Amino acid sequence: MDLSIMVSGLTKLFGDDLAALVDAMRAADAAGIDQIVMPDHVVMGPRLDRYPYQEKFPYPPSEPWLEPLTTLAAIAGATERIRLGTGVLIAPLRPVLVLAKTVATLDVLSRGRVELGVGTGWQREEYAEPGMGFIGRTQRMDDAMRACRALWETDGPVTFRSETISFDDIWCAPRPVQPRVRVWFGGAANDATIRRVAELGDGWLPLGPTLDEIASTVEKIRHAMEERGRDPMSLRVRHNLATVHRDDKSVDVDATVAQVAPLADYGITTVALTLSRCARRGEEVRPFFEALGTAWQANR
Repeated sequence: MDLSIMVSGLTKLFGDDLAALVDAMRAADAAGIDQIVMPDHVVMGPRLDRYPYQEKFPYPPSEPWLEPLTTLAAIAGATERIRLGTGVLIAPLRPVLVLAKTVATLDVLSRGRVELGVGTGWQREEYAEPGMGFIGRTQRMDDAMRACRALWETDGPVTFRSETISFDDIWCAPRPVQPRVRVWFGGAANDATIRRVAELGDGWLPLGPTLDEIASTVEKIRHAMEERGRDPMSLRVRHNLATVHRDDKSVDVDATVAQVAPLADYGITTVALTLSRCARRGEEVRPFFEALGTAWQANR
């Protein structure tokens, strides 16, 4: 089981000094955290009531969201081993060739630490650029990942054809250090997610299902991977871990980590904690990582 930290709520933790996030990730790296994950919002609109995943979007429209790949590049230069993830990058908002180049560059400069979580987003306001309409974004995401795979994993020149992007005889160098950049897809427990992960992905980021639904879907994804000649046991699944709090609202790190062991039986390979739910202010971040690293190693 791997341990992931999701970063959001930057104002609460770092105020106006958002660069302090990089220093915080040095502490996560030293504590033995396996993965850092950056979410993505290019812009925020006023219609937070459209948020589909829980009762209320947890932040106001004015909350800052750092661009994930840029931020991970800064973190890569400040750390040595922690893996660099997105959760999720809104892939249809990026031109495909620029996305392929940026991810490959980050993987090279981090010496092979990139994990790309992708999704389509839920805000119409983010799809304001011409040619990047809200309708059709799922097809563009799938085609983008196919195109990126071709550019990352095929000797040039590369030719690619799909419904939304095509190119002929191009090189996109450097290619990633990793033979295969791990791609995670966010999605509900349904047939579309099963097909997408089995065909194009390496991991699943469940959106909303119960543990039993996760286990059932994992079994189906593994079967679909096997049908495609892929190793079903290579599938990665990340689950958001509930944070246990004491009466004084501080995090009970030991009790939180103690929840992890049974999750492997559901096919979960990575658990994630949201940093803003674990630290109430910036000065708590480093002590939290130190305590979490100690508890994690003791229960691993």
